Amino acid sequence: MTAIERTAYPQFKSRPPLKTLTELYTPTPSEIRLARSHARKPTNVFTLVVLLKSFQRLGYFPALADIPPAILNHIKSCLDVGKRLKLEPATSSIYRFQKVIRDHLGVTAYGGEAQEIAVETVAQAALIKDYSADLINIAIEELVKARFELPAFSTLDQLATTIRFNTHEQLFKRVDFRLSKADCIYLDQILRQLSAEDGMTLNLLKAPPKKATLSHLKELQAKYDSLMTFGYAQHILSDLTPAKIKYFAAQAEVLDIAELTKVNPIKRRTLLVCLIYRAQVKSRDHLADMFLKRMLGIHNRAKTRLAQLREQHLATTESMLSIFSEVLDASVNNPRPAILGKQVKGILKAHGGPQALLEQCRQVSPLNTKNHFPLMWPFYAPYRKSIFRMVRSLEVKSTSQDQSLIEALDFLLDHEDSHSQFLPANLDLSFLSAQWKALVYDRQGDQEVLVRRHLEICLFSYLATELKTGDACVPGSEQYADFRDQLLTWEECQPLLEQYCQEMGLPSTPSGFIKHLKNQLTQLAAEVDQICKDDPQITISQDNKPSLKRLTASPRSKSAVQLEKKILENLPERSVLDVLSNVQHWVNWTRHFGPLSGSEPKLSDPIERYLFTTFGYGCNLGPRETARHTRERMSAHMLSYVHRRHFTTAKIEAAIRDIINAYSRLKLPLYWGTGKQAAADGSKFEIYDNNLISEYHLRYGGYGGIAYHHVSDQYIALFTHFITCGVWEAVYILDGLIKNQSDIQPDTLHTDTQGQCFPAFALSYLLGIQLMPRIRNWKDLSFFRPSYDAVYEYINPLFDKNVNWHLIQMHWRDLMRVVLSIRAGKLLPSTILRRLNSSSRKNRLYHAFEALGQVIRTQFLLRYISEQGLRRQVTECTNKVEGYHKFLDWLFFGKEGVIAENDPEQQEKQLKYLELVSSAVILQNTVDISIAIRKLHEEGYVIKPEDLATISPYLTRNLRRYGDYVVDVNVIPQPMELAIQLPIPMMETITI
Repeated sequence: MTAIERTAYPQFKSRPPLKTLTELYTPTPSEIRLARSHARKPTNVFTLVVLLKSFQRLGYFPALADIPPAILNHIKSCLDVGKRLKLEPATSSIYRFQKVIRDHLGVTAYGGEAQEIAVETVAQAALIKDYSADLINIAIEELVKARFELPAFSTLDQLATTIRFNTHEQLFKRVDFRLSKADCIYLDQILRQLSAEDGMTLNLLKAPPKKATLSHLKELQAKYDSLMTFGYAQHILSDLTPAKIKYFAAQAEVLDIAELTKVNPIKRRTLLVCLIYRAQVKSRDHLADMFLKRMLGIHNRAKTRLAQLREQHLATTESMLSIFSEVLDASVNNPRPAILGKQVKGILKAHGGPQALLEQCRQVSPLNTKNHFPLMWPFYAPYRKSIFRMVRSLEVKSTSQDQSLIEALDFLLDHEDSHSQFLPANLDLSFLSAQWKALVYDRQGDQEVLVRRHLEICLFSYLATELKTGDACVPGSEQYADFRDQLLTWEECQPLLEQYCQEMGLPSTPSGFIKHLKNQLTQLAAEVDQICKDDPQITISQDNKPSLKRLTASPRSKSAVQLEKKILENLPERSVLDVLSNVQHWVNWTRHFGPLSGSEPKLSDPIERYLFTTFGYGCNLGPRETARHTRERMSAHMLSYVHRRHFTTAKIEAAIRDIINAYSRLKLPLYWGTGKQAAADGSKFEIYDNNLISEYHLRYGGYGGIAYHHVSDQYIALFTHFITCGVWEAVYILDGLIKNQSDIQPDTLHTDTQGQCFPAFALSYLLGIQLMPRIRNWKDLSFFRPSYDAVYEYINPLFDKNVNWHLIQMHWRDLMRVVLSIRAGKLLPSTILRRLNSSSRKNRLYHAFEALGQVIRTQFLLRYISEQGLRRQVTECTNKVEGYHKFLDWLFFGKEGVIAENDPEQQEKQLKYLELVSSAVILQNTVDISIAIRKLHEEGYVIKPEDLATISPYLTRNLRRYGDYVVDVNVIPQPMELAIQLPIPMMETITI
């Protein structure tokens, strides 16, 4: 049976707060009159009102014994009846009261019609949704919308479970019907193979990608070729939605051979087909990733070789310069041609003669440029065969009308086995740069030819660039798919446009949009010109170099330091496990966890196992080390089993969301921030280098991946991504706010220099998010004038370019298609920004976003230089996310902070565990701080609001990380309401 806590089925709170009682359970005069018109006895009046208010809250009639005493007492006080009055009506009266309430509220009792609606709704949802709890929630929503009374929870649970089971059985049969006998034999053999040499194995299907070396590239290509022997998997799964395919594949992912063997054959084969199809999709992404990494590595090694050769030939270069200096001296001192000629010949002869010097010059001359292209062949040659094989298998397509690169690649693939040094020059290579053309083109007599070696490296380099910019795509992949297929059509956008523009405060026509933007920029520039002229915080030198006075941090007051000391003295010491247990009592966050498949047996002591699993993985101890310290309470196998079979990234995110929502109800975080601002920044986590995500990062130093956090100005993290070090962080800057579904919803986002670019500014503006980064070297950035004739008295030197309004207006429809598609959940901002993070000659969308971003960033820079408070706000918020990084480092103490997983999905899951633990600790610390403040106030300690603003919940002195790991889930912590309901006298002293 589905746990009722995991659903939205309405329930009473055991101890509802006074605010809830007042808002939800106070009867109106008309409701009291209704009760008295249908009942005479005080008991019956009281019963009718209780049932009415309960039904309004729940949508169904609860058993009278289940109604909390606090609600009964509150309604008694509203009716002014005796406290001893009890709910003891006759059964017939209750039925009559229920009919009165249904008629009054316009609600129909649950019956045949309601059941038909619920069945139809759940049956449709079961094709997409995976868990009974989600199906129950959808049924509840539809019944409420149709004004039907909700049935008992057991009725909904049985309905959802039955329909889910029947739907899955039907899907399994459809897939099995499409399988031939050969297919069934192939799928069954996957569970019997002992090695990859004998064919596809289950372990090979699940194997994560390794480091992008030549041997691993060959292994991945071999795996992909083997997978594509079952290349019609997508056709077999045509009756399944993408979400359902992912769900079935995830089920197969966590089962081993012995467990899969026990599964019903029809279901087992469906799970394996889904797993194969998902492996095909992932392998395409991984091959493309490896290709990009290899091409980047080839270019970097050629650049390194160029630098080495420069160093080696430095003496020759200096010698050539010395000879040239002698020639110049002779030319200056002996202007007569005859004498000069003899002297020059003498100088050249003294240094080896003209022929030898010419040869040296030819050797050194190419090294004194930045062109490393001629040096790439030795580094490319070992990968040549594998790259050809990979490009051929991926079937790369162009995403634009320009097919020149794809046609050139087809030509190249046709000549893969050619040993000729030259190829016929009958290709359109107009897209090549001048440097590449000089290498690729040559002449053989009167005929122009192509140098084969340089052509190969050149075209593969261009292919890597176009895959990154989205000008080329890999059909059947996810990360490198054609993003245009995910966009809404303009016909689908038009009905949504007016309402969206109204919500965002934007004009809904291209001309109106341009006029709005232009007026904004013109007015702001004029205001800032006056501010900067009167305010000495910004100065512009005679050579037009701007300078902004540096902000100095305000030191903490002695009273703030003393307050923090007093608070620390009153904080109880806790273990991290104790914290997780306390937060579980308050929030019940473990309700989201359960088996992936509904057919698995229930766990004994599930809450305790979930607590230990979260702690072990969140603090990076792992199952084995955690089990060693639990006094034999847990085994490593038990923890690993729960981790694999009961936890998913989505479920962990749901648990985090519950904790954030509980945190948002506390009053203390309001002293730290409004919740309307957040900061995004990354911190490097070390991982083993034998995986595809691990890269060397110059800024952070060392190999690893980046945990990219979005942290509220109230200190708690709202979302975390795990990305490669080589990814421009601005790509993921907006995803965190889009995916954040908690009650804390910021509309302003701060970041550092790495988190901004023109398209990010443009997209954030269209999504209603204010992007306000902390930018280094802002004075080197371009300011864009609103018009050619715009001239300013003081800040005019800052502007060096003009806004391209025509380009923005021309592509306004494309811009709105993107933002409305994101709003509709069709794609994420990172999907677009990944394609727009570098200039593309073909991608018109890039240029449109770039032009709009220039306007928005200019507006931000104008505010940045003129508003001291804004600069301080940006600094303070970004400092909080940096403090969060240190806090995570303290919590992630196991295995010296190294993530041991090599699978990118498991690495992401590991970071989600850590985010869950950190959110729980932040909530516990904030509750403890609030209770300590309450105690200090009761003792007469004077507390200033400005001192409270300096306190941080990133406290660790009160936490224990080591020792035996034990927890008693039956210990009831202090109620969180002590932190929510601060005393009235204190609120008079501290004003927000």
